[in-house]
Amino acid sequence: MNISTLKHTTLIAILLGFQLVFSSIVLAEENARFWLDDGTARLNNSKKLSPNTHKAKNVILFVGDGMGIATVTGARIFEGQLQGVDGERHSLSFEQFPYVALSKTYSANQQTADSAPTMTAIISGVKTNDGLLSLNQSVARNEPDQRVLAENKVTTLLEQAEQAGKATGIVSTARITHATPAATYAHISNRDWEANVNLPLTAVSGGVKDIAAQLVDNFGPGKIGDGIEVVFGGGRSYFLPNTMTDIEGAKGRRTDGRHLIQEYVSKFGGVYVENQAGFDAINPATTTKVLGLFNPSHMEYEQDRPQDIAGEPSLADMTGKAIDILKKNRSGFFLMVEGGRIDHASHAGNAYRTFSETVALSNAVRTALSKVNPDETLIIVTADHSHTLTISGYPKRGNPILGKVVEPGKTTPALGADGKPYNTVSFANGPGYHTDTPGDAVYDTAISAGRVVDMTDVDSEDPDFHQEALVPLSAETHGGEDVAIYATGPKAYLVHGVQEQSYLYQVMKEAFGF
Repeated sequence: MNISTLKHTTLIAILLGFQLVFSSIVLAEENARFWLDDGTARLNNSKKLSPNTHKAKNVILFVGDGMGIATVTGARIFEGQLQGVDGERHSLSFEQFPYVALSKTYSANQQTADSAPTMTAIISGVKTNDGLLSLNQSVARNEPDQRVLAENKVTTLLEQAEQAGKATGIVSTARITHATPAATYAHISNRDWEANVNLPLTAVSGGVKDIAAQLVDNFGPGKIGDGIEVVFGGGRSYFLPNTMTDIEGAKGRRTDGRHLIQEYVSKFGGVYVENQAGFDAINPATTTKVLGLFNPSHMEYEQDRPQDIAGEPSLADMTGKAIDILKKNRSGFFLMVEGGRIDHASHAGNAYRTFSETVALSNAVRTALSKVNPDETLIIVTADHSHTLTISGYPKRGNPILGKVVEPGKTTPALGADGKPYNTVSFANGPGYHTDTPGDAVYDTAISAGRVVDMTDVDSEDPDFHQEALVPLSAETHGGEDVAIYATGPKAYLVHGVQEQSYLYQVMKEAFGF
């Protein structure tokens, strides 16, 4: 919607970085006729929908880690207000997909799950217990015997794509060894066993390989396929021996002497990059395999990315370059893209970064749409689980989504029963109110949950503001409600209704014809 269509009563759009002040607006065209016409137009578009029943050459799976429905709503309004338009009527890129469903995210043993079993369900079609990566639920967490793991592993869609001769890729803003990306290629009984140093002695003697090692060891001659073609993300220190220091001065974590980066390059004939300059130098036309690890641990939040020591690409840039490399394969490709830091921002109780990371994922989806043939590429966007973020109160239209609640007809914030103003966005639990605390720095401060401060003079729209929380916890938890699935392309019409999370695998498998 063009801003010229808006009748302004008060409209102040001040973009300072990502910060925005956006007060109430009246939409002149919003009357009964407008809504009836809008509904008719949407109905007519729906009538034109024709299911694409063909097989998919390519499948791209986007996972917004922790991207619950409230987070999507908040990010939608957030982005719209940043653009100076009506945030409530705005849409993120994937919200315009024609097929939508709900996914039940419980795991085999918990009502509210973590990312290990939820991603296992998505990528293998099998629900399992919390903490397990691509193993069935008969395995106990921390099982140290590799023979037990081998007998109970479940096959992932990425592994099937490798076996079918398709190109494969993993892109994440989290560590590549973190639960969501790891579930695509690793089979292990504890998601925290990311490097050999994390393995207990019983697991070492039992022959268990850590997650980082499995990225190299599980593929190639005599194993599965010919190696994952594109790996972009964080977690560099988990691939380096502890005798080495990386480009940012961080020591490697491995105590087994293995230099997994060199092993990947040697075994698969790939190239390695570790900063923005190296990423920019990648020529997709001549690159067949590439490992890019851009941070010792997780990559930076999008808000903080410009300050990264070595420089690192955006999620959209990584997605675009991955597709350019993968689509050279005539048999097609499978790509998993994770917005991993949506989850981390919510755990920290920082809604600003939760929303800006969700916008970054939306931008990555938009990039993907511009680079593939929509008639031969199934694109699915979903979340592995939700968070306790909530949007509440009765704020007027156009009220800043991160601001204090100001009700229609009012110019001052609404007050709670304690006489203090309150924000539209809060968390049910977590570290609570903090200011001037960038992202994860909140973990170095005292818990401050509850109504501990009068918010009257507090700038809750600041990127470093952490929302109030009800229950005091050192880190906010996941939420257990259903999450959305958005789909477009071949077989996307199979995404409908309320489904078990494991059903997503069946849709992607059906699309590929496996």
